[in-house]
Amino acid sequence: QVQLVESGGGLVQPGGSLRLSCAASGSTSDDLSVGWFRQSPGKEREWVTCITSLPPDTYYTDSVNGRFTISRDSAKHTVYLQMNGLNPENTASYYCGTKGGWRLCTRDVSDYGDWGQGTQVTVSA
Repeated sequence: QVQLVESGGGLVQPGGSLRLSCAASGSTSDDLSVGWFRQSPGKEREWVTCITSLPPDTYYTDSVNGRFTISRDSAKHTVYLQMNGLNPENTASYYCGTKGGWRLCTRDVSDYGDWGQGTQVTVSA
């Protein structure tokens, strides 16, 4: 089983940047795809982006494409989410989760597991 720990959230002004980290420990994580999801109070958890197992492919929801970049460092067993051009609509708790299946990404939250505790991102002036 994989344990995930998210970090890097915080308060940022509109137009600013943050880099989130999703550190994995436990079973081999490099064989798994990793997705980032976000959730606001009273709303369902929604898919943001995903990176497949190696060699990695990346996928993004339309609203963040071109502003967010997902990457992974296999040596550190960590997946990163670089977020640029943040706006108040990006305010949410961000979670990472794993998905099995060779080089597969989906948008369905039920396909993912090993969720971390989340990290809060707040975009406000």
